Amino acid sequence: MSQAICHLIAQELNVRPEQVTAAVTLIDDGNTVPFIARYRKEVTGGLDDTQLRNLESRLGYLRDMDDRRQVILKAINEQGKLTPELQADILAADSKTRLEDLYLPYKQKRRTKGQIAIEAGLEPLADSLWTDPSLTPETAANGYVDADKGFADSKAVLDGARAILMERFAEDAALLEKVRRHLQQQAELTSRLIDGKEEEGAKFKDYFTYSEVLKNVPSHRALALFRGRNEGILQLSLNADPNQEEGVRGSYCEVMIADHYGVTLGSQPADVWRKQVISWAWRIKILMHLETELMGSLREKAEDGAMQVFADNLKDLLMAAPAGPRVTLALDPGLRTGCKVAVVDATGKLLDTATIYPHTARARVAEAEATVLALINKHNVDLIAIGNGTASRETDSFVAALLKDNNLKVQTVMVSEAGASVYSASELAANEFPNLDVSLRGAVSIGRRLQDPLAELVKIDPKSIGVGQYQHDVSQSMLAKRLDAVVEDCVNAVGVDVNTASAALLTRVAGLNTTIAQNIVNYRDENGRFEARTTLKKVARLGPKAFEQCAGFLRIMGGKNPLDGSAVHPESYAVVKNIAAANNKALDAIIGNTDFLRGLKAADYTDAQFGLPTVTDIISELDKPGRDPRPEFKTATFAEGVNEVKDLIPGMVLEGVITNVTNFGAFVDVGVHQDGLIHISALSDKFVSDPREVVKAGDVVKVKVMEVDLQRNRIGMSMRLNDEPGQEKPARKPQDNRSAAPRNPSRNHNTRNAAPQGNAAMGGAFAAAFANAKKK
Repeated sequence: MSQAICHLIAQELNVRPEQVTAAVTLIDDGNTVPFIARYRKEVTGGLDDTQLRNLESRLGYLRDMDDRRQVILKAINEQGKLTPELQADILAADSKTRLEDLYLPYKQKRRTKGQIAIEAGLEPLADSLWTDPSLTPETAANGYVDADKGFADSKAVLDGARAILMERFAEDAALLEKVRRHLQQQAELTSRLIDGKEEEGAKFKDYFTYSEVLKNVPSHRALALFRGRNEGILQLSLNADPNQEEGVRGSYCEVMIADHYGVTLGSQPADVWRKQVISWAWRIKILMHLETELMGSLREKAEDGAMQVFADNLKDLLMAAPAGPRVTLALDPGLRTGCKVAVVDATGKLLDTATIYPHTARARVAEAEATVLALINKHNVDLIAIGNGTASRETDSFVAALLKDNNLKVQTVMVSEAGASVYSASELAANEFPNLDVSLRGAVSIGRRLQDPLAELVKIDPKSIGVGQYQHDVSQSMLAKRLDAVVEDCVNAVGVDVNTASAALLTRVAGLNTTIAQNIVNYRDENGRFEARTTLKKVARLGPKAFEQCAGFLRIMGGKNPLDGSAVHPESYAVVKNIAAANNKALDAIIGNTDFLRGLKAADYTDAQFGLPTVTDIISELDKPGRDPRPEFKTATFAEGVNEVKDLIPGMVLEGVITNVTNFGAFVDVGVHQDGLIHISALSDKFVSDPREVVKAGDVVKVKVMEVDLQRNRIGMSMRLNDEPGQEKPARKPQDNRSAAPRNPSRNHNTRNAAPQGNAAMGGAFAAAFANAKKK
């Protein structure tokens, strides 16, 4: 890696260049980000997984740019036009945009009007008219008339001379950079309705007449605008002079072009023609080029923002508190088709299934009660998981009545069904339950995700979990890469029990792939449980490098070596033995011995191989070996009698669960089959720039109902419990609320996100924020 790249990344991450160099060397040697972040802190100076992910992404961009730089240098050199000054500029270029600007004049392209004019010998005329305004254009052009070359009169000649200059200006990298900087700071993005599209584009109403400074357009609003354009509803353009008074002709950018070339326009013979050259160069060449570029940059930035929202929400969902190893009865609610029931043991193994019809005739209800009661007693059920789809509250009421009538102390929890149907129909589910009905597989998934959300959700394509914002409007390959990284980091942060984990979960462990993960499961099936981490070396295709990467993240509970159940890497076991020996204690006597461990000084046990960060981590891990970093399990209690939107009354205070967080607010499930929107302005009494500062997916919160729109099935909520329905809220910038909400993640896993509308005031319509956010 070049030192220039190293220093640039270090500057961007605000770390030392040697940290970047070390991290890149480790990445290039095939080490995974989770492994580097956890077990190579001395080498990288303590770079965490987020810094390493950013480093890895930026490294790829800069290396691609370096490759492109070499291609450009070679191409220009082969043309014999690579001057020392141009070479220096290309080597100093700090972005792909700057590189392409410099390459533009030398890029092979189809013959243009300017090139044809140059071939006809009109370049001297263009230069003389541009530099000598005292010349009369028509008179000067007469000397260049040549019908055989396609320039039969002075008008055609002057058009050709103008084309030469226009193309020259449009390929001037220095000029483009000046104008680009101006537009980035001052230009406005404008949107107008395409004639005749009012009814068809009603969901884009807030953008029928819209403008906002380009640099201030947030990601969700930008993607809404681009969607409106793609659907043929909106016309987008760039206004380079938003502050210009009406009636003023021309653009400030034309002044910039004249200033760039030191041209002063007056009343000399060639000045009218020169002004026309500048105006046409701006409007026809430069503006069109930069508008396309800046729109593309805005979309790229917006997509990145949307993907980050999805990634953050996914991380919160995956790291949600597990209920733990408890026998669970899961119900996938339904009306006409009945409720699917599955019972799984403490390890997630399927024990029993059934289908009940508690929402039909009374006879069927009694039958359903008997079935569920028998399953609870037969398997000593400790938890009941109810999917939050259609008929979920009815099913919840049915279970509550059953438990009360039979005096049973079994905890009932409403569980998100997000992606359950995707898993049910997947090849993975078919291999796991080849003889089980697809609908019953969904019930199994609901039960398991209550026990351990991470272990179950890794079986589902992250994009199908549906906690994103405009997820269908972004690059699907980039989104998949970003989400896969989140899943990998979460799985390795928690650790995996190698004796119970599915192949899908093992695949996400650092250093493992689908083949090795399946080989681990096969070895376990053939030889019984793993008793030591070293046994993993016997698994087919799990070589030394893979073992190094994965061993610290795989747990063997109750094995021969107690350290195998911890996050201490096998390469560091010697450190623990030294600590035990130095204090005349047995290994078992120091693990979990808080008083002893907290009295140790990590510096006393460092050496050339294991530095202070590693020893500190080891002592911390010994204190609570194999500890789970996820929060304590807790659930929301939905209000009795509040089962549908029509049951809500403004002013009610309810408990609910945050299901999704977007740039403009958060969605909360209060148990009525339709998530309510807590607008960003109603999350806190203090100003909130990012909703994630206040809430994250899975949080249990108390909210006040502010607005109920039965006709459109929309609910406005507030976490400011002193707010009163209908009262005026602090004004926010109007554009901050032209938002679009995603579909409710717990209901529709693979449908488009919401249409782009919304309203600043909590008492307003929240039009787009709720559009398509309906329950299944």
